[in-house]
Amino acid sequence: MNTETILSRGGFLTTAFALLVSTHFLTAADDAWPQHGDYVIKNFRFTSGETLPEMRVHYVTVGTPQRDEKGVVRNAVLILHGTTGSSAQFLGTNFAGTLFGKGQALDASRYFIVLRDGIGHGKSSKPSDGLRAKFPHYRYRDMVEADYRLLTEGLGVSHLRLVMGTSMGGMHTWVWGEAHPDFMDALMPLACLPTEISGRNRVWRRMIIDSIRGDPGWENGDYKTQPNGTRVAHEVLYYIGSNPLQRLKEAPTLKRADAKLDEFVDAGMKRLDANDVLYALEASEDYNHAPALETIKARVLAVNFADDLINPPELGVFEREIKRVKHGKAVMIPESENTRGHGTHTIAAIWQKHLAWLLKKTET
Repeated sequence: MNTETILSRGGFLTTAFALLVSTHFLTAADDAWPQHGDYVIKNFRFTSGETLPEMRVHYVTVGTPQRDEKGVVRNAVLILHGTTGSSAQFLGTNFAGTLFGKGQALDASRYFIVLRDGIGHGKSSKPSDGLRAKFPHYRYRDMVEADYRLLTEGLGVSHLRLVMGTSMGGMHTWVWGEAHPDFMDALMPLACLPTEISGRNRVWRRMIIDSIRGDPGWENGDYKTQPNGTRVAHEVLYYIGSNPLQRLKEAPTLKRADAKLDEFVDAGMKRLDANDVLYALEASEDYNHAPALETIKARVLAVNFADDLINPPELGVFEREIKRVKHGKAVMIPESENTRGHGTHTIAAIWQKHLAWLLKKTET
């Protein structure tokens, strides 16, 4: 899969394709090869009251934890992926290759970087493992709680230098700031808004949810083949994941537009399970961070993109809400030939200078 395709699929559809270009940014001399692991939480209880006897949280770490004289890890960074994504999307050249190398903003010889697959995503516990629609109905707060337990119980991390995330992961970043205000030095949410899922943002999610649940082929989650309604889900994700300029460049004719859409949908149908997609979209229903913005203690640098169809700047929400954050700053990246709408959140070269500023600003 070429780089252009990875960029355009950026944050929603996690790119298992990113693995094709992963890890070559590190050498053996870096002593920072990605390490994969699984942490199992026994009898995990969800906010719905449901429980799972064994909740598996898959994670990848890059770098080595550095502890102070009290044994507290001081260099840990948690990076959170988007809806239907996974840790794999951060291992390609456009993210890790730009941030994790020697002398770069998140130099893996200085930082202990934790990438995890959220509940319902990647290699963590999810409906398609076997429970299907009997899988507990998780929400964003459940996902953050599982991450907290991975860090504290599984990895021995009780303090984070930085929490950052893209899209859904950006929203999780806001939740982290509220739920664990003393846990981190800095927060960097990308491509999201700190407000309830509403307006067009809710509409496109409902379109996907309804297309799957309303398909007779879904069979209450016990389908033998992927229900056809899942195609609508991938079509919507394709539509909102980039910007009109890039879509026209890659598909300048009707025939080419149809071909690009079919290519994207066909790949998605093979790679993503309908129940996993359904659960991932429904998980956002508990998200409404606006009432808690004044409680955040960490310094916040929120980054959005002017050509993002999901979080368009004309709403005015971004600039209005950041004023309520005591140590908050908002940056709106203008559209350019290099931006990809919502998917720009995974093209680190475009916003890495702002990350460097945040890390410098929160040095102790």
